Amino acid sequence: MEQNIGNSIIRKLVIFLAIVSFMEVNGFSQSTLGVTGLLNSPSAEFAPDGSVRVGANFINEHLSPSAFSYNTFNYYLGATFLPFLEVAITNTAFKNRAKTKFINQDRAVSLKLRILRERRYWPAIAVGSNDAFTQTGGGSFGSTDVVNKHFGTSYIAFSKHLSISNSEIGAHLAYNILLSNTKAKMDFPVSAGISFSPGFYKKLNVILEYDTDNFNVGANALLVKYVFIQVLLQQFKYPSAGLCLQFYWK
Repeated sequence: MEQNIGNSIIRKLVIFLAIVSFMEVNGFSQSTLGVTGLLNSPSAEFAPDGSVRVGANFINEHLSPSAFSYNTFNYYLGATFLPFLEVAITNTAFKNRAKTKFINQDRAVSLKLRILRERRYWPAIAVGSNDAFTQTGGGSFGSTDVVNKHFGTSYIAFSKHLSISNSEIGAHLAYNILLSNTKAKMDFPVSAGISFSPGFYKKLNVILEYDTDNFNVGANALLVKYVFIQVLLQQFKYPSAGLCLQFYWK
């Protein structure tokens, strides 16, 4: 009898969240692929060194690649092993051809490397790649001639923050290179965004971005000591949302 993979994934995630719910975390911005970023576009921000993140997102069909012509969800495990290296593994559920139930998942590996820390007169600089690896055809890195690299992009990102009256404003810019022949088209290779964390509640981060295809608005916030929530409206009308926990392994 075929097992519904969606129910299995949800059960495993609930168990994991219960286990880690006793550990401490700090605030950060989190993208839909499990690496630190804006809403659906990259930034040069990094999670704290030694941090581990586990989370899940509801992804509306307008936000997901063209191969996912329906609402779906993903779950991920991410870690900052070194102060300059962030890695995440993201699994996105997909349905059978009749689109009646979830039967399998697409796995994507994301990497981000810090080139320069943010300084007084210089932005932080980072390079990264999403879904860069594939086992199809014996395995490859960076190739676009495969059909399962639905989230494939590489980028160089810049981030600079400015404190004003105890609030913080962030400016973010990235140049993106498409690595997928199944991803939704990239209208313009440059993504950009503005983040704002108010002085009266610094655990809230409001974001406005252009993700190479659409303008999105959203926010992420620390709900309790270790639980983060992210919500976004793609094109200001299509909702997606995510939940994440962060703790430390060292």
